Amino acid sequence: MKILRTPDERFENLPDYSFPPNYVDIDGLRIHYVDEGPPNAAPVLMLHGEPSWSYLYRHMIPVFKEAGYRAVAPDLVGFGRSDKPAKISDYTYQRHVDWLTAWLEKLDLQNITLVCQDWGSLIGLRLAAENSERFARIVVGNGALPTGQNSPNLVFKIWRIYALYSPWFPIGRIVDAGCVTKLTPKIRAAYDAPFPDKSYKAGARAFPRLVPMKPNDPAAPANRAAWEVLKTWEKLFLTAFSSGDPIMRGLDRVFQKQVPGAKGQEHVTIKRAGHFLQEDKGVELAQVTLGFIKRTS
Repeated sequence: MKILRTPDERFENLPDYSFPPNYVDIDGLRIHYVDEGPPNAAPVLMLHGEPSWSYLYRHMIPVFKEAGYRAVAPDLVGFGRSDKPAKISDYTYQRHVDWLTAWLEKLDLQNITLVCQDWGSLIGLRLAAENSERFARIVVGNGALPTGQNSPNLVFKIWRIYALYSPWFPIGRIVDAGCVTKLTPKIRAAYDAPFPDKSYKAGARAFPRLVPMKPNDPAAPANRAAWEVLKTWEKLFLTAFSSGDPIMRGLDRVFQKQVPGAKGQEHVTIKRAGHFLQEDKGVELAQVTLGFIKRTS
């Protein structure tokens, strides 16, 4: 497996992102993560999706830190400051789960509040279901755990084709298109920073094709097993979806209906936010999460 590593200078002087880097080695891959706040405090684990990186959580990390929690935000393999296997075929759903599970065990995080969105939920909910003893509560914003039983909507199908075949794949502009807020050129450049050229984008291009779209998808059995756990999940579960996400809109009701721990919770809809609600309304999402933690501690 050929591994690419983005030069450190690409991450210098990014707007609102001055967090010192932390790394662990997993199976020959260097995984980066932000780790702010008291090391012995209860962790808030923030998982990004496609095609972003921990930069997406830059406005939320200080909120959790200032409230006395340990704010932890890894870059998935292929993204951010983490190493990037060079071939699309190097990436599978199971490998992503395995990489992050090994990272979680290396840090030995316990009593976790999980905040996840997009692919952060596809991986994070698997992680929680398969390591439930480590997790205290879950907050899902614009996320899902597909099993291939239901066909994705047209917006996702178009996105999947674009990611696989378009010769032009501008990460910063893709994130911009998924926001209600108009991103500045410097912020778009920050989302582009992990990808000096197209050879670094295999992970970003791979993700859409890894979403289970049929019941016989390789990842579908493990996701169905995770749903069996979630259907008995009595731990705390909150949905905080945005009002303006054309891909995930409405899926919050699936969690509210099927996860026991979601019943009776103060679920929220975050207004004037798109798919990347952390970018549009990050502080609000952090405050919603903090309120959830305080109500349920």
